[in-house]
Amino acid sequence: MPGDQHAGGSAAQIAMSDDPRPADLTVDTAMPEAQDFMGCPGGTAAPDGHYPVFSAADCPSRLLLDQIADKWSVLILAALCAEPLRFNVIKRRLDGITQKALTQSLRRLERNGIVARRVITASPIAVEYRITPLGHTLKQPFQALYGWTVDYLPEVERARAAFDSNSNTGAGNPG
Repeated sequence: MPGDQHAGGSAAQIAMSDDPRPADLTVDTAMPEAQDFMGCPGGTAAPDGHYPVFSAADCPSRLLLDQIADKWSVLILAALCAEPLRFNVIKRRLDGITQKALTQSLRRLERNGIVARRVITASPIAVEYRITPLGHTLKQPFQALYGWTVDYLPEVERARAAFDSNSNTGAGNPG
């Protein structure tokens, strides 16, 4: 429910402490299926139960997340959700995307097996993109993320207003 505080432990939580380093992922060791969540090189948690997800630049999960969860990739997948589309149709639907950004995002998604590319040899030659079965597995998590944005937007807007208000008075300045 929006605004409810989460009670009890969950499989993955952001560690909150006075440690000045970036928060690492804390894994509830009581849930074995969560132990591999975003596991990175080394694959084992430090003695304090943290994985180095946020500090390991070569973390495979971090790299994949960066490639599939950026703004354009999410919007491209949303555009392709209902049906395969040609490159120029995708470009017209995504207001503000450049041809270069669209090409790069589609290539990353294709390389990761999320999107398939098909050359249409009819005149004029065109390229069509569709979501693969692997790409369709992202539908539920992306819908959950979108639902979160809808449910919590009012709370986020209040937090932004409070931050901006504090920033204008100098109280929110971290430096």
